[in-house]
Amino acid sequence: MDSDRLQPDRRQRRQRQQDAAGPPCAATESVVDNGSSHRGKKAVDRLTKAFPNTVMVHTPLHASRTNQIETFFSIVQRKVVQPNDFTDPTQVRDRLRAFEDRYNAKAQPFQWKFTTSDLDDLLARLDRHTPADRQEESSVALAA
Repeated sequence: MDSDRLQPDRRQRRQRQQDAAGPPCAATESVVDNGSSHRGKKAVDRLTKAFPNTVMVHTPLHASRTNQIETFFSIVQRKVVQPNDFTDPTQVRDRLRAFEDRYNAKAQPFQWKFTTSDLDDLLARLDRHTPADRQEESSVALAA
């Protein structure tokens, strides 16, 4: 896409953001998933350049309830659209609708495996590793 075509849209979004916020606010949070387009310094820089008062906030990696739709689309990807042997868009539509009918007939809630106990264990492990520990570990590795 031509970047010039995107500029008016960005200006409109910025104006809507300012109008909705009323007087300028210290920061606006943009909650994003952990997809590849939202990770890393480039993504943060891109958002900051477009909206200087916006802070990017990522959902937790193990936020199962916020990732239900991603889980569903992952199932669709594996069970419906692979292999990608479609010769016509109507074949895609028909296969998706047939899957939807079968899935809705037998769908049950996902059984999440990451529990609050798992989260507590993960946080405890992270707490045991302070920045000083990491510096010490890297110094030992360099000396070896």
